[in-house]
Amino acid sequence: MRSGAISTAWLRVQANAASLLAGIALPFAFAPFGFSPFAVLAPAVLFAIWETAPPRRALLSGWLFGLGMFGLGVSWVHESFQYSNVGAALAAALTALLVVFLALFPALLGYLVARTATASQAARLLLLLPAGWVLAEWVRGWFLTGFTWLQLGYSQANSPLRSLATVFGVYGVSWCLALLAGGLVLAVRTGSRAVLIYFGSVVVLLAGTYALERVQWTQAQGQTIQLALVQGNVPQDQKWLSSQRQPTLDRYFGLTREHWDADLVVWPESALPGFLHNFIPALTQLAGEAEQQGTDLLLGVEVLDRASQQYFNSVLAITPQLSFYHKRHLVPFAEYLPLERLLRPPVDLLGLPVSRFSQGPSRQPPIAVAGETVGLSVCYEFAFGEEIIEALPEATLLINVSNDAWFGDSIGPHQNLEMARMRAVETGRYLARATNTGITALIGPSGDIKERIPQFETHVLSAEVSPMTGATPYVRMGNIPVLIGLAAALTAVGIGAWRGTRQRR
Repeated sequence: MRSGAISTAWLRVQANAASLLAGIALPFAFAPFGFSPFAVLAPAVLFAIWETAPPRRALLSGWLFGLGMFGLGVSWVHESFQYSNVGAALAAALTALLVVFLALFPALLGYLVARTATASQAARLLLLLPAGWVLAEWVRGWFLTGFTWLQLGYSQANSPLRSLATVFGVYGVSWCLALLAGGLVLAVRTGSRAVLIYFGSVVVLLAGTYALERVQWTQAQGQTIQLALVQGNVPQDQKWLSSQRQPTLDRYFGLTREHWDADLVVWPESALPGFLHNFIPALTQLAGEAEQQGTDLLLGVEVLDRASQQYFNSVLAITPQLSFYHKRHLVPFAEYLPLERLLRPPVDLLGLPVSRFSQGPSRQPPIAVAGETVGLSVCYEFAFGEEIIEALPEATLLINVSNDAWFGDSIGPHQNLEMARMRAVETGRYLARATNTGITALIGPSGDIKERIPQFETHVLSAEVSPMTGATPYVRMGNIPVLIGLAAALTAVGIGAWRGTRQRR
């Protein structure tokens, strides 16, 4: 008995260690590493453990997996605190708190799966676990305004599987990967013939998605436009210093004046080091020059509404008719404080800096620049495909402005660029991304990076872009097909469990 207990305890230790290591491995599927098969292998390890684990052990193994996954994969959050007057110890504690919270998603999924009796092993591995995984990703994508980083689908930016996003979005790609993970476990446990069938199916799937990638859902319209994306490369710790205000203006104005041949010049998020009203004389002069040269401008700037005392993270369009886009999806705990009545006292006690930006209107008139209608997003907003498609199919070009200087030389900016690539695939549009310190890039409709500027260089990306018309199935239907599919899969599992229970009685 004692030997058996020791053996069982040792197996539990091994399972827990495997869960943690699999979680640590998963971020290597994403940029900048790009080992995309890990997006199947890492979940497969966890699914194999969950497949035989009772609820409490499934909860623990899921939580350990999440600790490894988010502990490495979103470690870049820690970098942002160095610019917020937060001490190193408190920054580490807050990052750890975020990781512990995010790890609850795979933990709760494991617990709920273990509590569910299914009709067969196949139903568990091919229906319940894959659908449950994607449902957890979807919930994480909106709960408390959402955190979409490390969703499996983003790891396939360089894989033919990305073409699934034109129809089903990033959640469809995630579902495919989770299904491959469950299928791998089932094949290994069934026998050698099943393994051969599995890998044959993978080859057929890759061939099918490769063919899907050749389908032209959108088409180039009219003449190309000349873009100039300005990467000012202003260090975050100097950005708001009063002594750096004029040098920053001189840098952006100088780089812009070197590209009056462009149809559109784009500055990154909050490129102007202060509120818009502080720069009216200088911008009036720049606008006059732009009008003479026939160039439109998009400038990232913070805007104060003096009447309401609200301020917005905005993009100013300088065209013959001035217009604004105000950021609508704010970053929690950075641009605003969720559950303010509850959280304001501890936040103030800890001395944490939390801005009080106001949310832009959910519906804003489309921005017209350089003769085109563009879909604008600011920073964090690009991470939500269902919001980006709201500007389509009217928008012929997508533009994202961001300030990834907050994350230094970490993996964060690389993950952000990878996610932006998926937005281009989903929409069949060019996506131009202008950032402060990088990674500034032009992404093609198939998700390929056409041009990019290295990080931490002061430079302007100049490129020709084809405005696109038409709509992918994802633009027309959004996440609805995936959500219907998830509901159908989980309903099938429930029916199977019910029938299995009746038969046992």
